[in-house]
Amino acid sequence: MNQPGRMHRSVAQLSRGKKRLIMVGADLVALPLALWSAYALRFAEWWPERYIEPFWWLFLVVSPVGVFIFARLGLYRAVVRFMGPQALWAVVKGSVLLALMMWAAAYFYQWQQFPRSIPVNFALVTLVYVGGTRVLVRSYYQWLIKHFTHKEAVAIYGAGGAGAQLALALSNSREFYIAAFLDDESSLWDSTIKGIRVYNPETFAPVAEQLGVTRVLLAMPTASKAQRKQALDKLADTAVHVQTVPSMPEIVSGEASVDQLREVELEDLLGRDPVPPREELLDASIRGKVVMVTGAGGSIGSELCRQVMRGGPRALVLFEISEYGLYAIDQELEALKTEMRESFPIYALLGSVCDRSRVEAVMRRYGVQTLYHAAAYKHVPIVEHNVLEGVRNNVHGTRVVAESAAALGVERCVLISTDKAVRPTNVMGATKRMAELVLQDLATRDGETVFSMVRFGNVLGSSGSVVPLFRRQIAEGGPVTVTHPEITRYFMTIPEAALLVIQAGSMAEGGDVFVLDMGEPVKIHDLARRMIQLTGLEVKDDKHPEGDIEIVFNGLRPGEKLYEELLIGDNVIGTPHPKILRAEEERLPRQVLEELLVELRQAERELESERACEALKRGVSGFQHSGELCDLLASRPQVTLVPGVEHGA
Repeated sequence: MNQPGRMHRSVAQLSRGKKRLIMVGADLVALPLALWSAYALRFAEWWPERYIEPFWWLFLVVSPVGVFIFARLGLYRAVVRFMGPQALWAVVKGSVLLALMMWAAAYFYQWQQFPRSIPVNFALVTLVYVGGTRVLVRSYYQWLIKHFTHKEAVAIYGAGGAGAQLALALSNSREFYIAAFLDDESSLWDSTIKGIRVYNPETFAPVAEQLGVTRVLLAMPTASKAQRKQALDKLADTAVHVQTVPSMPEIVSGEASVDQLREVELEDLLGRDPVPPREELLDASIRGKVVMVTGAGGSIGSELCRQVMRGGPRALVLFEISEYGLYAIDQELEALKTEMRESFPIYALLGSVCDRSRVEAVMRRYGVQTLYHAAAYKHVPIVEHNVLEGVRNNVHGTRVVAESAAALGVERCVLISTDKAVRPTNVMGATKRMAELVLQDLATRDGETVFSMVRFGNVLGSSGSVVPLFRRQIAEGGPVTVTHPEITRYFMTIPEAALLVIQAGSMAEGGDVFVLDMGEPVKIHDLARRMIQLTGLEVKDDKHPEGDIEIVFNGLRPGEKLYEELLIGDNVIGTPHPKILRAEEERLPRQVLEELLVELRQAERELESERACEALKRGVSGFQHSGELCDLLASRPQVTLVPGVEHGA
């Protein structure tokens, strides 16, 4: 380490008491020097002996008196490198008080040869010597930190109160130092805040490289999602790692502090501001009801359970085939119930939606009133290679759940559907559309149960979403794999989707197909690029051959579409909720539907996946499928079993 670096380290290692002694010693020298300077300025002489000699003793008295006054004002309690307005104000008050004491002594004791301008000069010079030297020391210390320590240079986006508070909080950080402010307000550009310059975020890329800034902190706790997206878009060409501070409600409530940095939430990239839920719609299906969620351990199912918990149900029934998934959500909800100080029971039950006796027994035993059917196989390539299991779980399982609900008088049954059910090109989408047709048919029959289905696109962070895959690939250093440069999807956050599902189900009249407003579609390629950039890395492409992570296009997966749709036809009407639409979709005649369901069951029993695909084509409008990649069982070689030898299933 060079000489300034060693000096910085040696000073930093001094105890707090020794540092205070150094400051006191400096002031003991500075105060008589300030008095001499006052005389020199007044008479334009280095040593005006005629005026100094009668009051030579002032040079001895001013130091201890001044140090005593500054100590009482708390000046020596301030840490110089973090010195703020309070410390400078103490210097001002101390200087003025010393000057007033001089003036009062000269007035009451009639010091004839004491110039009345000396106290004024003394106060001004003391302010410079005592206060100015501290400012210089603080600036020098910050310069040492910037040039001779390994702190990371960061910029703060937002030059308002939150930005200034964050800068103050990070001034004591051992990891960061603030190199720049960014703000959208043009009147602030090129001004300084706490000595730090404010820049235009749209032209910050070359400045960031010049200053060595590798991280930008969004200090915008009150900004809307749309405003945060605009800020992120302005940083798109700047290779920096973007992080954010907690929201203002979290800061005010004490749940988080302004300096608790977080990764940027991916929903900020969508710019969607969720509409506050309508409490009457939540209460209609949840409050005081026995609510059952199938697929409770999945991404959507688990979030539905969390939202149901907050709605005050009489009981919550979790139905899940995965033991671990059921265990995880049960433990989480029990902890949440304790935190909420609620006492309603939570029943964690294992079972398959295809097991009619088990499903009916559960509904009957607990008196289920509201049912959310989220259990489904939803991974497109997996279902494409396991057609019969997809048909069994998504079609037959939905029929079992819906018919059981109708038979046992469940008040509301809501199917969680998907945009892939619209003119599907894959088996998963076709099976989900068949599930919708089953509920549409049951809704036409006389009964107490109100059936409805809610159709929406991808949710951020779900088990089948590209987001977890991209995060893992970025963490591993790439490449990030995208199927096609033009592939586009709708996205929504899981909590928003779950809340809208509950509200849509409460508006159902019977057989309704609800479509959630998913906002603007997002190119997956753009999403991958932004995720890479937000981590401070550069996309490796033709323009940037030295970049960090490459995006590789590996081709569309079996059954995958470039663009997803939410509606089969054009018949869509609004609802009282601005984010929920009601679609008028075609239905199959009951006899035709029954024949297709029988055909699908027979295909299951006889392990004929091609036959199942043909039945789906006849029942689902717009379903196009080559059949080449149907169930793996269809392409497996026959194995001859040897008598007397046990064989695995």
